[in-house]
Amino acid sequence: MRKQVIHTILLAVMLCAPAFAQRVEIFGGAQFEHLQPSYNAVGWNASLTGNFKHVLGITGDFSGVYNSRGPGTSVYTYAVGPVLTARLPVVQPFVHALFGGATVRGGGVSDNSFAMLLGGGIDIGLRKGIGIRLVQADWLMTQFADQTQNDQGRVSAGIVIKF
Repeated sequence: MRKQVIHTILLAVMLCAPAFAQRVEIFGGAQFEHLQPSYNAVGWNASLTGNFKHVLGITGDFSGVYNSRGPGTSVYTYAVGPVLTARLPVVQPFVHALFGGATVRGGGVSDNSFAMLLGGGIDIGLRKGIGIRLVQADWLMTQFADQTQNDQGRVSAGIVIKF
């Protein structure tokens, strides 16, 4: 029950934050994820960012990766947190700290975990309102079944639309 309340609060914050923001950014793209000890998979990554100040915003990040080898497992992450962006004319590097959860499904079993993503990336503006996320790299920490896994990460790239 407690996890459902936390997930509901995180979802409400992510959906309401852009309404109060000065500028909204939507990202969608592909990702590669490595989880300990030897889980490698590809999938998608999407985020919604509301920028309250010129350099400060809040990001809601969602992702899913799929591995068809073995029992066919999938991993989903959902997190929210602050983002700092250097608003340069063409290149916009950013860093973020995201906190939320992760869900692993496979072989008829599902498990939920705390997840923390620390990282950043580089966006390149193409035209007014659209750009490319050249790279986003995140260190990923999860805690499934009371085991903290620290040597994990993900890399994403895709399209950014700015309103």
